[in-house]
Amino acid sequence: MAGPHLQDGELRFILASVALSLYTVFRTLRPLRYGSDELAGLLPILAEVAVIVLALTATGYWESPFAFSLLTAVAVAGFARGFGFGVRIAIVAVLAVTIPWVLEPSFSERDGRTTLQWAVEIVLVALVAGYARRISGEAEERQTAALDQVGRLMDANSLLYKLHQLTQTLPASLDLDEVLDAACAQLSDLFDYDALALLLFDDTDDLWHTVRREGGRPPLTVTTADLPEPLARCVRSRSVVSEGNLLASGGPGLAGSAGSGLYTVLSARGATIGLIAVEHADEHHFEARDVELLAGLAEPAALAIDNGRWFGRLRTVGADEERTRIARDLHDRIGQSLAYLAFELDRIVKNSGTRDEAITHALHQLRGDVRGVIGEVRDTLYDLRTDVTETQSLPDTLESFLDRVRQRSGLRVGLRSSATGRLPILQERELWRLAQEAVTNIERHAHATQVSITWRCDGVTAALEVADDGIGFPEGTAGRLDSYGILGMRERAASIGATLTFDSQPGKGTRIRCALAAP
Repeated sequence: MAGPHLQDGELRFILASVALSLYTVFRTLRPLRYGSDELAGLLPILAEVAVIVLALTATGYWESPFAFSLLTAVAVAGFARGFGFGVRIAIVAVLAVTIPWVLEPSFSERDGRTTLQWAVEIVLVALVAGYARRISGEAEERQTAALDQVGRLMDANSLLYKLHQLTQTLPASLDLDEVLDAACAQLSDLFDYDALALLLFDDTDDLWHTVRREGGRPPLTVTTADLPEPLARCVRSRSVVSEGNLLASGGPGLAGSAGSGLYTVLSARGATIGLIAVEHADEHHFEARDVELLAGLAEPAALAIDNGRWFGRLRTVGADEERTRIARDLHDRIGQSLAYLAFELDRIVKNSGTRDEAITHALHQLRGDVRGVIGEVRDTLYDLRTDVTETQSLPDTLESFLDRVRQRSGLRVGLRSSATGRLPILQERELWRLAQEAVTNIERHAHATQVSITWRCDGVTAALEVADDGIGFPEGTAGRLDSYGILGMRERAASIGATLTFDSQPGKGTRIRCALAAP
């Protein structure tokens, strides 16, 4: 279209042709890129529009043979930033070309129609480019969403694979003792050691309990402050600690004669639940491979142990329902059979008269024994079936239970209650069963004459205290997991997030405190 003007040697057309051709080559080699920086993305587009507008105004305005070049610039603006920006650039470009032309003396009506045609065409190009931008943006969003979904599927696949690997190392049983035995067996297969200890943290009393040990004589219970330095450092760092020379620095370990040791925490649900200590008499006995093995074993072992502990707590909670069922069966079967037996003995004694005094005396004694058994069965049934309900609070349930304790044991029992609210029913039931277990243990083992129970509750926090004046715990056994049913009480306290503490001295009685803090 510019050919005739170039043949005539018109300088302005020659310069415009050269400028637009060079710019086209430049943009072919270095295309426009739209960055996140507003100014950096805007300037190249404005520069392209300005170059073409100058070329048009210099070569005949809308009658210039280069007028079609402006369509490209407007299309680029629409693709770059959508409808709004494209239309604004189109309007500015149309005005930049039209205003100087209108000011020309030779501007005619025909020129006005040409201007209107180009204005409409350029705005339409801007709209089409903006629409194309929207379509391409939606396609890009769909592609991004698809890639995100693929990424999540890959993450899920990786997680499932890791879980599958983990299940291969976990014991099949949920019984805590079996899990601990399996963990010790794995440690025995993987490491050469002289001493091994596995400690579990009990959050009801903030003590570490040695549940498995081989070699050495670690303490049965220890506080966090009294942990040997390697174990304390392991708890602080929550990672594997390797000590090559316990006798020179960083020690001693659990076994006083240990020369080197490996220590790691057992973590589950974001909390430290236990510790593993593996020690050897020789210095620098363990290698980097042993550190990696212990780190790899800790995670599945912690998960298995935590599962075993929670399963035990659930089993404790589920035992309440089984207790009710057993009480109902005892009442319906054994209770009625014993009652029938007592009636028959009464009838035989009444009919025997004085014909055989020896037999009559034996029958009287047997009748007394049967009546005693019936009384014990009735007390047991009553204790089994007594429970906290929506209409009967924990103090009411305790008072009813303690009345029977007074009658059957002769203990002086006192209950002090200060309650301004009630806990959720499941928490009250566990605290009631804990108190019942404590009083029953006092009846059977404490040789006490007096028991005092204190209950305080504000609807959110609660405190239960059971104290007696009995023989107390033997030296070194207060608070042990296997002492006088304490394991069951600890499990109940742990199942509701309460803390349980014991204060006992031989000959001075025992005081048990259970506290439930605000969540």
